[in-house]
Amino acid sequence: MIRKWNVLPLMLLVMMLFVSACSGGGTAQPGTDATTNSGNSTGTAETDTESGTEEVAVDVPDLGGRVIKVAAWWDLKPAGETASDKARLDKIAEVEKKYNVKIEFVNVPFEEYMNKFTTTALAGEPFADIVQMEYKSALPAILKGQLLQISEFTTPENNINQEANLITKYPAIAGNSYAFDSPTSIGLGIHYNRDLFKKLSLPDPQDLYNKGEWTWEKFMELAKQATKDTDNDGKIDVYGFSGWAIDVLRHFTAANGGTIVDDEHSKEGLSDPKTIEAAEFVKRLYNVENVVKVKTGDKTNWEESNTFKDGDVALFTAAEWQLGDITFAAGVVPIPNGPQGNKDVTYANSAASAKFIPKGVKDPKIVYQIYEETFDIPQIEEYPGQDYLESRYTDEKDVAMIREHIAGTGRILLDDAYTGYPIGDYVNDIIKNNASVTATAEKYKAQAQAAVDKLGKP
Repeated sequence: MIRKWNVLPLMLLVMMLFVSACSGGGTAQPGTDATTNSGNSTGTAETDTESGTEEVAVDVPDLGGRVIKVAAWWDLKPAGETASDKARLDKIAEVEKKYNVKIEFVNVPFEEYMNKFTTTALAGEPFADIVQMEYKSALPAILKGQLLQISEFTTPENNINQEANLITKYPAIAGNSYAFDSPTSIGLGIHYNRDLFKKLSLPDPQDLYNKGEWTWEKFMELAKQATKDTDNDGKIDVYGFSGWAIDVLRHFTAANGGTIVDDEHSKEGLSDPKTIEAAEFVKRLYNVENVVKVKTGDKTNWEESNTFKDGDVALFTAAEWQLGDITFAAGVVPIPNGPQGNKDVTYANSAASAKFIPKGVKDPKIVYQIYEETFDIPQIEEYPGQDYLESRYTDEKDVAMIREHIAGTGRILLDDAYTGYPIGDYVNDIIKNNASVTATAEKYKAQAQAAVDKLGKP
């Protein structure tokens, strides 16, 4: 890790040595000429020249006690529980003193968050200097000119444009880079109940994946084998799969090389043959093979995303943050690719979020510089997100699977950004009403495209 030194003491030392080494004639030239970006500098260095005294500004602006707010719908302040957290808290204090600022972490409830952003952004006074935002919320804000591109608040010297080991650019949106955040190593896959797999003597999905046998049909085969009446009372008590049907379709579509909506080309994706193929597979899971546990009685209820926690489901789609309160050992494997898919994309990242800087923030370059510097700490973790991943998974094979085969394979999906996009109705007709997939796609195609067109193009 390359450390950043305080410019002023080094400069003064260089000047003192230079002046003491000079005798009489000639002009002593300053070794460094650092100029400020904005605001008042924290100090100046004086050097003797033939024409008198020359001041060299130090590139550290004094922001006069300004409060820089960083907002999310959870508390972003480091908890101080890990060595990295403690180091960052120390760095935050150091940066606050260096620039004469106060960094405040603002926690706004999720249900209030976007309303607060929109109201303050329209007034030209964003409620925070840096905001966490979901991509599906960021797209409309970008189209309204409410968020700045990364190029507008960074310089070529910023870490994000160099090593990017402190802060990295997140995937482009609306054709440009707006989003940034800490590097990470997470992603969404198919989790499975290891205890249940052992009890039922089923092959480990990770072994199947490593042998190149992890396909849609193998997934279906395992789900069918796991769905059974284990106590012979005439009722199924173990199920092959569970999940929220809308997200299940999103993920399997992505794993088949398709997308529910093509943001890049502003085109609906419900009628895409790859989406239709995925929808046929998901419909088979629910309505033909009947391997899905539906705890709520409603196949498309979002609460089904937590049904796996009962411990009687073999395979399930879930994010790593959902595993905190489970009572069984869980493994993870990529969502299997469909016939049209490849390993570069294995899931739909419909919940992607990152940091953005709103238009109207004063001195955004300084704000970003300060934020980036708070991450310039000794890299204690072996890789980005190590502490977090190891808090979610206890088996090193799962961590390796996430890092090597799942992280970075999510396709950003923004169907929720388009008001009136009929993904819910589409899935309801197919899964709950058992309607024809092709007929359903044709039924909602025009409505879906109208929703895309209404939002507009970048």
